[in-house]
Amino acid sequence: MTGAPAPTSQPGTEQTKPTKGEPGRPGEFVRRLLVPGLAVFTALVIGAIVIVLSDQVLLGLWGSDPPGAVGASIKAVADGYGALFAGALGNPDTYVKAFSSGDIDRITRAFNPVSESLLAATPLIFTGLAVALGFRSGLFNIGAEGQLYVGAILATFVGFSVHGLPLFIHLPLAVTAGFLGGALWGFIPGLLKARTGAHEVIVTIMLNYVSYQLIIWVLRQSWYQRPGRSDPVSPIVDGSAVIPAIIDGLRLNWGFPLALAAAAFVSWLLFRSTLGFEFRAVGLNPSAARYAGMSISKTLVLTMAVCGGLAGLAGTTEILGVNKALTPGFSPGYGFDGIAIALLGGSSPLGVVLSAILFGVLRAGATPMQAATGIPIDLVVVIQALVIMFVAAPALIRELYRIKSKRTTGTEIMPQGWRT
Repeated sequence: MTGAPAPTSQPGTEQTKPTKGEPGRPGEFVRRLLVPGLAVFTALVIGAIVIVLSDQVLLGLWGSDPPGAVGASIKAVADGYGALFAGALGNPDTYVKAFSSGDIDRITRAFNPVSESLLAATPLIFTGLAVALGFRSGLFNIGAEGQLYVGAILATFVGFSVHGLPLFIHLPLAVTAGFLGGALWGFIPGLLKARTGAHEVIVTIMLNYVSYQLIIWVLRQSWYQRPGRSDPVSPIVDGSAVIPAIIDGLRLNWGFPLALAAAAFVSWLLFRSTLGFEFRAVGLNPSAARYAGMSISKTLVLTMAVCGGLAGLAGTTEILGVNKALTPGFSPGYGFDGIAIALLGGSSPLGVVLSAILFGVLRAGATPMQAATGIPIDLVVVIQALVIMFVAAPALIRELYRIKSKRTTGTEIMPQGWRT
């Protein structure tokens, strides 16, 4: 009795393993995290040097007592970074005491640092995805800040102008309005690029400035300005449009799970859908995509609209979940931070989430660090800038740590605007 015949493979019918860069290869993802991880480590090392050089007492010790200065410098750096991460992630001793007490309120308060870090990461996840999705399609979406503002304008308007609806109807309406507002602002540069060839970098930069003035103009209108106020501030959104907190007593709200869901959706869109395949094909080789019958114009417009919608959700969650009212300059630059986060995350949805959480940790821990050690908050800005610099120059990191460079194939993700 013979066994079943061995399957033969015919040309075009063989089963292939997932290619590099696709989900299903954890080792590939870890490899891609190596250079960004070393970039973060290098930035922290240089940040430690900045801590030492900015302390006049330590500088004096280096001149009078070098051995003592070494120990004092290590202690200063350890105290600074210890306060930074304790302020962002919590103190282990605080957790132990809280759980030992059995007091629910005390346990809840112990998790406040983590809550603040994830809250700070929420809009960064959205803007990081808005930029990363553009990268995957060969576009450099530098207009996430403007898209964020326009999304916030529409979400706030629906939030305070519609009354009498239950939360499960009013809140989704406000969130949808925010997404559509950002999508509209992203649609404009996408359409201009598709129809006229206008460079998306220039158009989105200009639209950022337009959005800054638009929000000031809107907040000066009687139908949008808060009654009895002369300054540009909107009415407070109705309670039925407020994104509720996940745990009472903490500020972290359901915007964070929404951001994670958005990341999962983008991952599915890019790697599991036909539309996402078109996005990536156009980003890798527009000529080949056109030859295969794909509409380049439709892909560009749709990509920018989705990118804008994601950025609009950043403004939406910030207003409906945190501020409860719209004011000019409510964003400290979330849209521009999204560029750094997309680069650090390698334009991968999971990488974007991890990078946004890292930036959220740095943001949330900066103030406690300054309060505990006197180290200026500006140190966090320095670390973020160094991370961006090192991620943008991977060859420098590879040279510093003697990492073998991967052989290029000509299919690396790069926005079209960078190829000119």
